[in-house]
Amino acid sequence: MAKPTLAKMSVEALLQLRSDVEVALRRKAEELSRQLSKLNTDLASRTERRGSALKGRKVPAKYRDRSGNMWAGRGAMPVWLREKIKAGAKLQDFAVDKKIASRRKAKNRRRAKR
Repeated sequence: MAKPTLAKMSVEALLQLRSDVEVALRRKAEELSRQLSKLNTDLASRTERRGSALKGRKVPAKYRDRSGNMWAGRGAMPVWLREKIKAGAKLQDFAVDKKIASRRKAKNRRRAKR
């Protein structure tokens, strides 16, 4: 495209050129914003898949003592339970549901046989 000499152009031609440039810049900005939003959507969908499905969910307590301390069985064993086990108590003694205790015993038996 030939480079127009702006000094030789009429005022109407300069105004028309300016409006054409504004339209072209607006289109380019809209296209870039669409591409950016698409990239953000793709990035957000990737990061959503990385998180654990169980993270942040509340679960019922599996172990409880008489003073009201509770543990759901997830994560590190709490200090109160660790101390009582060191003192000679068994984990099954603190089970809220006795089915948990029986499952734990069966699992330990399976491991011992291996």
